Amino acid sequence: MITGELRNQVDKLWTEFWTGGITNPLMVIEQISFLMFARLLDIRETREEKKAKRTGKDFSRIFAETKQNLRWSQFRNVTPAAEMLRLVRDDVFPHFKEVVLNGGALAEYMKDAQLMIQKPNLLVSAVNMIDKLPLTEGDTKGDLYEYLLSKLTTAGINGQFRTPRHIIRKMVEIVDPRPDETIGDPACGTAGFLISAMEYLLETHTSPEAAIINEDGSRTFTGDKLVPYKEHIQHRMFNGFDFDVTMLRISAMNLLLHGIDAPDIHYQDTLSNNFPDRFPELAADHFDVILANPPFKGSLDYEDVHASLLSKVKTKKTELLFVTLILRMLKLGGRSATVVPDGVLFGSSKAHVALRKMLVDENQLEAVISLPSGVFKPYAGVSTAIIVFTKGGKTENVFYYDVQTDGFSLDDKREPTPDKNDLPDLLKRWKQRNPKKDTDRTDKAFFVPAQEIRENKYDLSINRYKEIVYQEEEYDPPREILARMKELEKEIMADMEELGGMLG
Repeated sequence: MITGELRNQVDKLWTEFWTGGITNPLMVIEQISFLMFARLLDIRETREEKKAKRTGKDFSRIFAETKQNLRWSQFRNVTPAAEMLRLVRDDVFPHFKEVVLNGGALAEYMKDAQLMIQKPNLLVSAVNMIDKLPLTEGDTKGDLYEYLLSKLTTAGINGQFRTPRHIIRKMVEIVDPRPDETIGDPACGTAGFLISAMEYLLETHTSPEAAIINEDGSRTFTGDKLVPYKEHIQHRMFNGFDFDVTMLRISAMNLLLHGIDAPDIHYQDTLSNNFPDRFPELAADHFDVILANPPFKGSLDYEDVHASLLSKVKTKKTELLFVTLILRMLKLGGRSATVVPDGVLFGSSKAHVALRKMLVDENQLEAVISLPSGVFKPYAGVSTAIIVFTKGGKTENVFYYDVQTDGFSLDDKREPTPDKNDLPDLLKRWKQRNPKKDTDRTDKAFFVPAQEIRENKYDLSINRYKEIVYQEEEYDPPREILARMKELEKEIMADMEELGGMLG
């Protein structure tokens, strides 16, 4: 989340666009994204130049010697304003289409990129404001995009809000991806899961001596141990699908800026009939890891959904179809951490029960992690859970964890509460899990045997199995309470008489 001064800067920029004649919210977001991208490309180039100077190794340049004037650090100082507008419109934006490293998919989503800003002063104002944004700090660009999306009245309807970064990170840590695996997201949005997986690989595959200590004390992970897997990581490891071109554009830009030059990011509704026809290799038995928080927007027409999904779970509900799809996309032994609305865990329809039966009886359901209902505020208040499962295998016991706090307040403000955070304990208990020891159902973490789940009609909700300890409250005898009330009443009457005397 962004707050305070940064939020005010974004609000001011948004207002400038509206007063400058660009009133379509999606177009405003897109134009701000393009300009952020232009600045981030320059930041990336500068970072790579410094690294090349240190290591003596060359790198793939985004800006050739003859195109240095297209870098943000150069054109942001161009005057007069009309000349900056001409340069950005006629040279910088066309250059976006050439930013295709190692055959990346970015060109597919940048080919129709246009500068819609027509007023020179609006461009100068936007450039100056974006130049002040702290785009290199943590996940600020992701937080900025989340805040921009919150301004879309359709954001909640289309499910286009980001999964909180700290939740994504825990899901990645739980599935523990390896550098020789393939990772997918069937509804990738801004590619948050894929980027977090890349960051995790960099952190876990950097030698202590290869980490770079930055001026502010933070560390940059070079991923020196990933060198043998470089070609795989750049070309085959990361795969995402979405049916919103703006989302794809953002995700392709995001991945490029995180060092993934050629991710497989595709325009595709993965539930539709034509997914297996267009991507036969990726649509079934392909992925080692799938991380997802699919948009659960309600119902679809049967005619739109591929028959292989309906044969498993006959439903129009997207939340059930996506889990079925993920099982199909995983290879045998592949694993997934997926966010689902709570209704998936306890819904009583035939389709709900059939899906849960399939998870428990035909695959290995490993965990049900209950999340507090405020995790997705202020964009959605729905109660959710993370289900962790492996395709194939056998379910013997299911690990449950009741996340009650996630390090942020659970209201619309979502302010940090570092002293109230169950997520570190979740990961610790997950790594140390033991069905023979984790049997106390009054605890936050415990196991439930698969047979018990079957006996409960495959109900997976944590409330079905968690035991709540009620502390018996002790009260004073009624006579003592009544006596105290009478004394209190006497004091009130005395005060009232005194007040009456004062009023004369």
